[in-house]
Amino acid sequence: MRRTPDAGLIAPREPMRFENPPAVEMHALLRRVHTIAVVGLSPRPDRPSYRIARRLKDWGYRVIPVRPEFDAVHGEKAYARLADLLAKPDLVNVFLAAPAVGPIVEQCIALGLAAIWMQEGIVNEAAAGRARAVEEATRAAYGTPTGKAGGPA
Repeated sequence: MRRTPDAGLIAPREPMRFENPPAVEMHALLRRVHTIAVVGLSPRPDRPSYRIARRLKDWGYRVIPVRPEFDAVHGEKAYARLADLLAKPDLVNVFLAAPAVGPIVEQCIALGLAAIWMQEGIVNEAAAGRARAVEEATRAAYGTPTGKAGGPA
């Protein structure tokens, strides 16, 4: 329990739960971006990151793989870290386990990258909260560019 300034007792604060921005905002983001860095992009066709990145390329986005183990994916040079990219991407799409998202959010903030998209099922409330705390530099959205947001309009 916490005390209010007038000495009354109130229940403890619930941690804020991340909620997707409205679909219209996610669509606007996808219309605004041209270059997407995909962190954790797999070269295996059976993996969701591979399929979604392929679809993004088919829609005309430039997809930059960020995956240290590989030289290239989808015909694009792969980079080991976001800091190694030659130019800032418009969006960072994260395909990593939830515990690995926090350091990626911190890298995005440090590099001044404007938008982060954590794939559906990747839930890291602390990382989303951190991104939200510096919203002017970083936005976080859960969902899939090919699913809930519906892809480019």
